[in-house]
Amino acid sequence: MAIEILDVGAEQADYLHDESRREGHADQIAFPRTTEEVCEALRMAAENGWPVTVQGGRTGITGGCVPEGGLILNLSRMAAFGQIAGDRLTVQPGATLAEIRNATEGSGRFFPSDLTETSATIGGMVANNASGARSFKYGAVRNWVHALEVVLPHGEPVRLERGVHRACGNVFNLGSVSGNLCAHLRKCAQVKNAAGYFMEPDMDLVDLFIGAEGTLGVVTEIEIMLLPKPGQMNGLTAFFDAEERALEFVRFLRGAGRLPRPVAIEFFDSRALALLRKMKEEYPAFGDLPALAPEFDTALYFEFDCEVPDAVAEEIDRRAIDCWLSEGEKEIGILKNFRHAIPESVNLIIGERKRAIPGLTKLGTDMAVPDDRLEAVMRMYHEGLAQAGLEYVIFGHIGNNHVHVNILPRSLAEHDRGQALYLDWAKQVVAWNGSVSAEHGIGKNKTAFLALMYGAEGVAGMRAIKRLFDPAGRLNPGNLFGNGN
Repeated sequence: MAIEILDVGAEQADYLHDESRREGHADQIAFPRTTEEVCEALRMAAENGWPVTVQGGRTGITGGCVPEGGLILNLSRMAAFGQIAGDRLTVQPGATLAEIRNATEGSGRFFPSDLTETSATIGGMVANNASGARSFKYGAVRNWVHALEVVLPHGEPVRLERGVHRACGNVFNLGSVSGNLCAHLRKCAQVKNAAGYFMEPDMDLVDLFIGAEGTLGVVTEIEIMLLPKPGQMNGLTAFFDAEERALEFVRFLRGAGRLPRPVAIEFFDSRALALLRKMKEEYPAFGDLPALAPEFDTALYFEFDCEVPDAVAEEIDRRAIDCWLSEGEKEIGILKNFRHAIPESVNLIIGERKRAIPGLTKLGTDMAVPDDRLEAVMRMYHEGLAQAGLEYVIFGHIGNNHVHVNILPRSLAEHDRGQALYLDWAKQVVAWNGSVSAEHGIGKNKTAFLALMYGAEGVAGMRAIKRLFDPAGRLNPGNLFGNGN
Protein backbone atom coordinates (compact mmCIF):
# COMPACT_ATOMS: atom_id res chain seq x y z
CA MET A 1 0.00 0.00 0.00
CA ALA A 2 1.43 3.39 -1.00
CA ILE A 3 2.17 5.92 1.70
CA GLU A 4 -0.44 8.66 1.98
CA ILE A 5 0.82 12.20 1.37
CA LEU A 6 -1.57 14.82 2.75
CA ASP A 7 -1.79 18.51 1.99
CA VAL A 8 -1.06 20.67 5.02
CA GLY A 9 -4.13 22.58 6.17
CA ALA A 10 -5.45 24.18 9.32
CA GLU A 11 -5.87 20.77 11.00
CA GLN A 12 -2.10 20.20 10.74
CA ALA A 13 -1.16 23.54 12.33
CA ASP A 14 0.41 21.85 15.36
CA TYR A 15 3.03 20.25 13.11
CA LEU A 16 4.42 23.63 12.10
CA HIS A 17 6.16 24.35 15.43
CA ASP A 18 7.94 22.72 18.34
CA GLU A 19 8.59 23.72 21.97
CA SER A 20 10.94 26.48 20.82
CA ARG A 21 7.80 28.34 19.64
CA ARG A 22 9.43 28.77 16.23
CA GLU A 23 6.78 28.73 13.49
CA GLY A 24 7.30 27.15 10.06
CA HIS A 25 5.39 26.23 6.93
CA ALA A 26 5.01 23.13 4.78
CA ASP A 27 3.06 21.89 1.77
CA GLN A 28 2.63 18.17 2.54
CA ILE A 29 2.78 15.84 5.51
CA ALA A 30 3.12 12.05 5.81
CA PHE A 31 2.84 9.67 8.78
CA PRO A 32 4.78 6.51 7.86
CA ARG A 33 4.50 3.36 9.95
CA THR A 34 7.27 1.26 8.39
CA THR A 35 10.78 1.62 7.03
CA GLU A 36 9.42 0.82 3.57
CA GLU A 37 7.03 3.76 3.75
CA VAL A 38 9.87 6.07 4.79
CA CYS A 39 11.89 4.85 1.80
CA GLU A 40 8.93 5.51 -0.49
CA ALA A 41 8.36 9.01 0.92
CA LEU A 42 12.00 9.97 0.51
CA ARG A 43 12.08 8.67 -3.07
CA MET A 44 8.97 10.69 -3.89
CA ALA A 45 10.53 13.77 -2.32
CA ALA A 46 13.70 13.27 -4.38
CA GLU A 47 11.72 12.91 -7.59
CA ASN A 48 9.74 16.08 -6.87
CA GLY A 49 12.57 18.12 -5.36
CA TRP A 50 10.75 18.56 -2.03
CA PRO A 51 12.68 19.51 1.09
CA VAL A 52 11.94 17.05 3.91
CA THR A 53 11.68 17.84 7.63
CA VAL A 54 11.68 14.88 10.02
CA GLN A 55 9.62 15.07 13.21
CA GLY A 56 8.84 12.96 16.24
CA GLY A 57 7.30 14.30 19.46
CA ARG A 58 8.21 17.94 18.69
CA THR A 59 9.52 18.43 22.23
CA GLY A 60 12.78 20.04 21.08
CA ILE A 61 13.57 23.66 21.93
CA THR A 62 15.95 24.63 19.11
CA GLY A 63 13.52 24.55 16.15
CA GLY A 64 15.08 21.42 14.66
CA CYS A 65 11.81 19.84 13.52
CA VAL A 66 10.12 23.05 12.38
CA PRO A 67 9.60 22.79 8.58
CA GLU A 68 10.72 25.35 6.03
CA GLY A 69 8.51 24.23 3.16
CA GLY A 70 8.10 20.91 1.37
CA LEU A 71 7.23 17.63 3.12
CA ILE A 72 6.91 16.92 6.83
CA LEU A 73 7.84 13.31 7.62
CA ASN A 74 6.30 12.75 11.03
CA LEU A 75 7.44 9.49 12.67
CA SER A 76 5.13 9.58 15.69
CA ARG A 77 3.14 6.58 14.41
CA MET A 78 6.28 4.45 14.11
CA ALA A 79 6.14 3.37 17.75
CA ALA A 80 6.33 -0.44 17.67
CA PHE A 81 8.48 -2.49 20.06
CA GLY A 82 10.33 -5.74 19.65
CA GLN A 83 10.87 -8.22 22.48
CA ILE A 84 13.53 -7.65 25.12
CA ALA A 85 16.44 -9.93 24.20
CA GLY A 86 18.96 -10.10 27.03
CA ASP A 87 20.17 -6.54 27.50
CA ARG A 88 18.76 -5.25 24.18
CA LEU A 89 15.45 -3.82 23.03
CA THR A 90 14.56 -2.88 19.44
CA VAL A 91 12.11 -0.03 19.03
CA GLN A 92 10.85 2.30 16.32
CA PRO A 93 11.74 6.01 16.56
CA GLY A 94 8.26 7.28 17.49
CA ALA A 95 8.18 5.44 20.82
CA THR A 96 8.38 7.84 23.76
CA LEU A 97 10.67 7.59 26.76
CA ALA A 98 7.60 6.94 28.93
CA GLU A 99 6.57 4.04 26.67
CA ILE A 100 10.07 2.57 26.79
CA ARG A 101 9.94 2.66 30.58
CA ASN A 102 6.57 0.92 30.54
CA ALA A 103 7.87 -1.71 28.10
CA THR A 104 10.82 -2.55 30.36
CA GLU A 105 8.81 -2.53 33.60
CA GLY A 106 9.04 -5.91 35.32
CA SER A 107 11.97 -7.07 33.17
CA GLY A 108 14.59 -6.37 35.81
CA ARG A 109 16.26 -3.97 33.39
CA PHE A 110 15.97 -0.28 32.57
CA PHE A 111 16.98 2.27 29.94
CA PRO A 112 19.44 4.71 31.56
CA SER A 113 18.57 7.90 29.64
CA ASP A 114 16.50 10.18 31.87
CA LEU A 115 15.12 13.26 30.12
CA THR A 116 12.89 15.64 32.05
CA GLU A 117 10.34 15.45 29.21
CA THR A 118 9.23 11.81 29.11
CA SER A 119 7.04 12.44 26.04
CA ALA A 120 10.24 12.87 24.00
CA THR A 121 10.60 10.15 21.36
CA ILE A 122 13.62 7.88 21.15
CA GLY A 123 14.16 9.03 17.56
CA GLY A 124 14.44 12.63 18.72
CA MET A 125 16.72 11.59 21.56
CA VAL A 126 19.03 9.88 19.09
CA ALA A 127 18.89 12.82 16.68
CA ASN A 128 20.08 15.20 19.40
CA ASN A 129 22.24 12.85 21.49
CA ALA A 130 19.99 13.77 24.40
CA SER A 131 21.05 13.20 27.99
CA GLY A 132 19.19 14.48 31.07
CA ALA A 133 19.76 14.38 34.81
CA ARG A 134 21.22 10.89 35.12
CA SER A 135 23.84 11.57 32.47
CA PHE A 136 26.23 12.37 35.33
CA LYS A 137 26.66 8.61 35.79
CA TYR A 138 25.25 7.09 32.61
CA GLY A 139 26.24 9.61 29.94
CA ALA A 140 24.22 10.65 26.90
CA VAL A 141 21.97 8.43 24.82
CA ARG A 142 24.90 7.64 22.49
CA ASN A 143 26.24 5.28 25.15
CA TRP A 144 23.07 3.17 24.99
CA VAL A 145 22.54 2.76 21.23
CA HIS A 146 23.84 -0.52 19.84
CA ALA A 147 22.43 -0.42 16.31
CA LEU A 148 20.41 1.76 13.96
CA GLU A 149 18.42 1.28 10.82
CA VAL A 150 18.68 4.45 8.74
CA VAL A 151 17.13 5.47 5.43
CA LEU A 152 19.49 7.71 3.47
CA PRO A 153 18.07 10.85 1.80
CA HIS A 154 17.63 9.18 -1.60
CA GLY A 155 15.57 6.34 -0.07
CA GLU A 156 18.22 3.66 0.54
CA PRO A 157 17.91 1.72 3.83
CA VAL A 158 21.10 0.73 5.68
CA ARG A 159 21.79 -0.97 9.00
CA LEU A 160 24.64 -0.01 11.31
CA GLU A 161 25.82 -2.02 14.30
CA ARG A 162 28.29 -0.88 16.91
CA GLY A 163 31.58 -2.75 16.59
CA VAL A 164 30.70 -4.00 13.09
CA HIS A 165 30.34 -0.98 10.81
CA ARG A 166 33.38 1.20 11.35
CA ALA A 167 35.47 3.77 9.56
CA CYS A 168 38.97 2.78 8.48
CA GLY A 169 40.96 5.72 9.73
CA ASN A 170 39.02 8.64 8.28
CA VAL A 171 37.62 6.66 5.33
CA PHE A 172 34.12 5.20 5.48
CA ASN A 173 31.76 3.22 3.25
CA LEU A 174 28.07 2.98 4.02
CA GLY A 175 25.64 1.63 1.45
CA SER A 176 26.13 3.67 -1.71
CA VAL A 177 27.86 6.52 0.19
CA SER A 178 31.60 6.67 0.78
CA GLY A 179 34.07 9.40 1.61
CA ASN A 180 36.35 10.89 4.24
CA LEU A 181 35.54 12.13 7.70
CA CYS A 182 36.70 15.58 8.76
CA ALA A 183 40.15 14.90 10.18
CA HIS A 184 40.59 18.20 12.03
CA LEU A 185 37.38 18.56 14.01
CA ARG A 186 37.88 20.37 17.29
CA LYS A 187 37.18 18.22 20.34
CA CYS A 188 35.80 19.41 23.66
CA ALA A 189 37.74 18.69 26.84
CA GLN A 190 35.62 15.93 28.37
CA VAL A 191 32.38 17.89 28.53
CA LYS A 192 28.85 16.98 27.52
CA ASN A 193 28.41 17.87 23.87
CA ALA A 194 25.49 17.74 21.45
CA ALA A 195 26.79 20.26 18.91
CA GLY A 196 27.41 19.02 15.38
CA TYR A 197 28.59 15.72 13.93
CA PHE A 198 30.64 13.23 15.93
CA MET A 199 33.72 12.30 13.87
CA GLU A 200 36.98 10.61 14.79
CA PRO A 201 39.31 8.03 13.18
CA ASP A 202 38.14 4.39 13.21
CA MET A 203 34.81 5.40 14.71
CA ASP A 204 31.65 3.32 14.85
CA LEU A 205 29.55 4.68 12.00
CA VAL A 206 26.43 4.40 14.14
CA ASP A 207 27.81 7.43 16.01
CA LEU A 208 27.80 9.59 12.88
CA PHE A 209 23.99 9.60 12.91
CA ILE A 210 23.59 10.08 16.69
CA GLY A 211 23.44 13.84 17.25
CA ALA A 212 23.27 14.62 13.50
CA GLU A 213 19.80 16.17 13.98
CA GLY A 214 18.28 14.26 11.07
CA THR A 215 20.51 15.86 8.46
CA LEU A 216 22.21 12.69 7.17
CA GLY A 217 19.39 10.15 7.18
CA VAL A 218 16.09 9.14 8.77
CA VAL A 219 16.41 6.72 11.68
CA THR A 220 13.66 4.09 11.42
CA GLU A 221 14.74 1.53 14.03
CA ILE A 222 16.90 1.69 17.14
CA GLU A 223 18.40 -1.14 19.15
CA ILE A 224 18.99 0.21 22.64
CA MET A 225 20.97 -1.32 25.47
CA LEU A 226 19.47 -1.89 28.91
CA LEU A 227 21.08 -2.12 32.34
CA PRO A 228 20.13 -4.30 35.31
CA LYS A 229 17.73 -2.31 37.48
CA PRO A 230 19.30 -1.16 40.76
CA GLY A 231 18.02 -2.77 43.91
CA GLN A 232 17.29 0.64 45.37
CA MET A 233 17.27 4.33 44.46
CA ASN A 234 17.65 7.19 46.92
CA GLY A 235 17.06 10.82 46.02
CA LEU A 236 18.01 13.72 48.27
CA THR A 237 17.28 17.44 48.07
CA ALA A 238 19.66 19.47 50.21
CA PHE A 239 19.13 23.17 50.91
CA PHE A 240 21.90 25.68 51.58
CA ASP A 241 22.01 29.24 52.87
CA ALA A 242 24.37 30.37 50.10
CA GLU A 243 25.30 29.29 46.58
CA GLU A 244 28.97 29.09 47.50
CA ARG A 245 28.27 26.31 50.01
CA ALA A 246 26.19 24.41 47.45
CA LEU A 247 29.08 24.54 44.96
CA GLU A 248 31.46 23.26 47.64
CA PHE A 249 29.08 20.35 48.21
CA VAL A 250 29.07 19.60 44.45
CA ARG A 251 32.87 19.35 44.62
CA PHE A 252 32.54 16.96 47.55
CA LEU A 253 30.01 14.74 45.72
CA ARG A 254 32.26 14.57 42.67
CA GLY A 255 35.36 13.66 44.69
CA ALA A 256 37.12 10.98 42.65
CA GLY A 257 37.36 7.61 44.35
CA ARG A 258 36.10 8.69 47.75
CA LEU A 259 32.42 7.93 47.21
CA PRO A 260 30.11 5.86 45.05
CA ARG A 261 29.37 8.02 42.01
CA PRO A 262 25.99 9.76 42.29
CA VAL A 263 23.58 9.03 39.46
CA ALA A 264 22.60 12.70 39.16
CA ILE A 265 23.51 16.09 40.66
CA GLU A 266 21.03 18.90 39.91
CA PHE A 267 21.16 22.57 40.90
CA PHE A 268 18.55 25.26 41.73
CA ASP A 269 19.67 28.82 42.38
CA SER A 270 17.99 31.31 44.73
CA ARG A 271 15.89 32.80 41.90
CA ALA A 272 14.62 29.37 40.86
CA LEU A 273 13.47 28.67 44.42
CA ALA A 274 11.88 32.13 44.64
CA LEU A 275 10.02 31.46 41.40
CA LEU A 276 8.63 28.19 42.78
CA ARG A 277 7.41 29.99 45.92
CA LYS A 278 5.69 32.59 43.73
CA MET A 279 4.04 29.98 41.49
CA LYS A 280 2.76 27.98 44.47
CA GLU A 281 1.25 31.11 45.99
CA GLU A 282 -0.27 32.65 42.85
CA TYR A 283 -1.18 29.77 40.52
CA PRO A 284 -3.51 26.93 41.61
CA ALA A 285 -1.90 24.54 39.11
CA PHE A 286 1.29 24.70 41.18
CA GLY A 287 -0.44 24.28 44.51
CA ASP A 288 0.96 20.79 45.09
CA LEU A 289 4.55 22.01 45.08
CA PRO A 290 6.23 21.48 48.46
CA ALA A 291 6.60 24.53 50.65
CA LEU A 292 10.07 26.09 50.58
CA ALA A 293 11.25 27.82 53.72
CA PRO A 294 12.38 31.44 53.18
CA GLU A 295 15.89 30.63 54.43
CA PHE A 296 16.42 28.14 51.58
CA ASP A 297 18.76 30.06 49.25
CA THR A 298 20.08 27.31 46.97
CA ALA A 299 19.26 23.63 46.50
CA LEU A 300 20.92 20.50 45.14
CA TYR A 301 19.10 17.33 44.15
CA PHE A 302 21.21 14.17 43.88
CA GLU A 303 20.59 10.45 43.54
CA PHE A 304 22.39 7.27 44.52
CA ASP A 305 21.58 3.80 43.18
CA CYS A 306 22.73 2.38 46.50
CA GLU A 307 22.52 3.26 50.18
CA VAL A 308 23.35 6.88 50.89
CA PRO A 309 27.00 6.77 52.00
CA ASP A 310 27.64 7.72 55.61
CA ALA A 311 30.15 10.33 54.49
CA VAL A 312 27.44 12.05 52.44
CA ALA A 313 25.00 12.08 55.36
CA GLU A 314 27.69 13.56 57.59
CA GLU A 315 28.54 16.23 55.03
CA ILE A 316 24.87 17.14 54.65
CA ASP A 317 24.62 17.62 58.42
CA ARG A 318 27.70 19.85 58.31
CA ARG A 319 26.91 22.01 55.27
CA ALA A 320 23.15 21.98 54.54
CA ILE A 321 20.37 23.65 56.50
CA ASP A 322 17.77 21.01 55.57
CA CYS A 323 17.48 17.86 53.47
CA TRP A 324 14.60 15.84 52.05
CA LEU A 325 15.05 12.11 51.39
CA SER A 326 13.03 10.14 48.83
CA GLU A 327 13.29 6.37 48.51
CA GLY A 328 12.24 4.45 45.39
CA GLU A 329 11.11 5.54 41.94
CA LYS A 330 7.67 6.76 43.06
CA GLU A 331 8.94 9.18 45.70
CA ILE A 332 11.80 10.26 43.44
CA GLY A 333 9.25 11.02 40.73
CA ILE A 334 7.56 13.52 43.06
CA LEU A 335 10.86 15.34 43.55
CA LYS A 336 11.42 15.37 39.81
CA ASN A 337 8.09 17.15 39.39
CA PHE A 338 9.63 19.85 41.59
CA ARG A 339 12.46 20.20 39.06
CA HIS A 340 10.13 20.13 36.06
CA ALA A 341 8.05 22.94 37.56
CA ILE A 342 10.84 25.46 36.97
CA PRO A 343 10.86 25.42 33.13
CA GLU A 344 7.06 25.10 33.18
CA SER A 345 6.87 28.26 35.31
CA VAL A 346 9.27 30.11 33.01
CA ASN A 347 7.23 29.13 29.94
CA LEU A 348 4.01 30.25 31.62
CA ILE A 349 5.41 33.66 32.53
CA ILE A 350 6.87 34.20 29.06
CA GLY A 351 3.58 33.10 27.51
CA GLU A 352 1.76 35.77 29.51
CA ARG A 353 4.26 38.45 28.51
CA LYS A 354 4.15 37.35 24.89
CA ARG A 355 0.46 38.24 24.69
CA ALA A 356 1.40 41.89 25.21
CA ILE A 357 4.71 41.70 23.27
CA PRO A 358 4.28 39.08 20.51
CA GLY A 359 7.96 38.91 19.55
CA LEU A 360 9.10 38.03 23.05
CA THR A 361 10.65 34.62 23.88
CA LYS A 362 12.67 33.25 26.76
CA LEU A 363 16.39 32.78 26.26
CA GLY A 364 17.80 29.52 27.55
CA THR A 365 21.44 28.45 27.63
CA ASP A 366 22.67 24.90 27.14
CA MET A 367 26.43 25.17 27.61
CA ALA A 368 28.91 23.00 29.50
CA VAL A 369 32.44 23.71 30.70
CA PRO A 370 35.31 21.59 32.06
CA ASP A 371 35.33 20.77 35.78
CA ASP A 372 37.88 23.42 36.68
CA ARG A 373 35.66 26.20 35.26
CA LEU A 374 32.50 25.57 37.29
CA GLU A 375 32.86 28.46 39.74
CA ALA A 376 34.10 30.75 36.98
CA VAL A 377 31.13 30.08 34.71
CA MET A 378 28.67 30.63 37.57
CA ARG A 379 30.32 33.99 38.35
CA MET A 380 30.21 34.91 34.68
CA TYR A 381 26.47 34.21 34.50
CA HIS A 382 25.52 36.09 37.69
CA GLU A 383 27.75 39.11 37.03
CA GLY A 384 26.68 39.50 33.40
CA LEU A 385 22.99 39.25 34.24
CA ALA A 386 23.27 41.72 37.11
CA GLN A 387 25.07 44.25 34.90
CA ALA A 388 22.45 43.82 32.16
CA GLY A 389 19.58 44.19 34.63
CA LEU A 390 17.86 40.99 33.43
CA GLU A 391 15.44 38.68 35.24
CA TYR A 392 16.60 35.04 35.26
CA VAL A 393 16.74 31.65 36.95
CA ILE A 394 19.56 29.08 36.88
CA PHE A 395 18.98 25.35 37.25
CA GLY A 396 20.15 22.07 35.78
CA HIS A 397 22.84 19.45 35.53
CA ILE A 398 25.61 20.90 37.65
CA GLY A 399 27.30 17.54 38.06
CA ASN A 400 28.39 17.96 34.44
CA ASN A 401 29.01 21.73 34.81
CA HIS A 402 25.96 22.13 32.59
CA VAL A 403 23.35 24.47 34.03
CA HIS A 404 20.56 26.19 32.13
CA VAL A 405 20.31 29.96 32.48
CA ASN A 406 16.75 30.98 31.59
CA ILE A 407 16.48 34.71 30.91
CA LEU A 408 12.95 36.16 31.23
CA PRO A 409 12.93 39.41 29.21
CA ARG A 410 10.26 41.99 29.96
CA SER A 411 10.72 43.91 26.71
CA LEU A 412 12.23 43.47 23.26
CA ALA A 413 15.14 45.65 24.35
CA GLU A 414 15.83 43.23 27.21
CA HIS A 415 15.53 40.33 24.77
CA ASP A 416 18.21 41.91 22.58
CA ARG A 417 20.48 42.49 25.59
CA GLY A 418 20.00 38.89 26.61
CA GLN A 419 20.91 37.59 23.15
CA ALA A 420 24.08 39.71 23.08
CA LEU A 421 25.02 38.47 26.56
CA TYR A 422 24.42 34.85 25.53
CA LEU A 423 26.75 35.26 22.54
CA ASP A 424 29.47 36.76 24.75
CA TRP A 425 29.13 33.84 27.15
CA ALA A 426 29.37 31.35 24.30
CA LYS A 427 32.64 32.91 23.15
CA GLN A 428 34.08 32.51 26.64
CA VAL A 429 32.80 28.94 27.00
CA VAL A 430 34.49 28.02 23.70
CA ALA A 431 37.71 29.70 24.91
CA TRP A 432 37.48 27.48 28.01
CA ASN A 433 37.19 24.42 25.73
CA GLY A 434 33.54 23.86 26.56
CA SER A 435 30.46 23.15 24.45
CA VAL A 436 27.85 25.63 23.22
CA SER A 437 25.24 22.85 23.32
CA ALA A 438 25.47 20.07 25.86
CA GLU A 439 22.13 18.34 25.24
CA HIS A 440 19.57 20.33 23.22
CA GLY A 441 21.43 20.42 19.90
CA ILE A 442 21.82 23.29 17.46
CA GLY A 443 18.64 23.02 15.38
CA LYS A 444 17.77 26.14 13.40
CA ASN A 445 17.98 28.60 16.29
CA LYS A 446 21.64 28.26 17.29
CA THR A 447 23.50 27.81 14.00
CA ALA A 448 25.77 30.78 14.73
CA PHE A 449 27.00 28.97 17.82
CA LEU A 450 28.13 25.95 15.77
CA ALA A 451 30.39 28.18 13.69
CA LEU A 452 31.66 29.85 16.85
CA MET A 453 32.58 26.50 18.37
CA TYR A 454 34.18 24.74 15.40
CA GLY A 455 35.38 27.61 13.24
CA ALA A 456 35.17 27.84 9.44
CA GLU A 457 37.30 24.75 8.85
CA GLY A 458 35.30 22.54 11.19
CA VAL A 459 31.94 23.63 9.79
CA ALA A 460 33.25 23.16 6.24
CA GLY A 461 34.22 19.59 7.16
CA MET A 462 30.72 18.90 8.47
CA ARG A 463 29.13 20.45 5.39
CA ALA A 464 31.27 18.16 3.22
CA ILE A 465 29.86 15.11 5.04
CA LYS A 466 26.34 16.49 4.62
CA ARG A 467 26.88 16.84 0.86
CA LEU A 468 28.08 13.23 0.56
CA PHE A 469 24.80 11.94 1.99
CA ASP A 470 22.48 14.69 0.77
CA PRO A 471 23.96 16.53 -2.25
CA ALA A 472 20.82 18.60 -2.81
CA GLY A 473 20.56 19.61 0.87
CA ARG A 474 16.90 18.55 1.05
CA LEU A 475 16.91 16.66 4.36
CA ASN A 476 16.13 18.82 7.40
CA PRO A 477 17.23 22.05 5.68
CA GLY A 478 18.29 24.79 8.06
CA ASN A 479 19.47 22.46 10.81
CA LEU A 480 23.05 22.93 12.02
CA PHE A 481 24.24 25.13 9.16
CA GLY A 482 21.36 27.53 8.50
CA ASN A 483 19.89 28.14 5.08
CA GLY A 484 21.87 26.90 2.11
CA ASN A 485 23.16 23.74 3.81
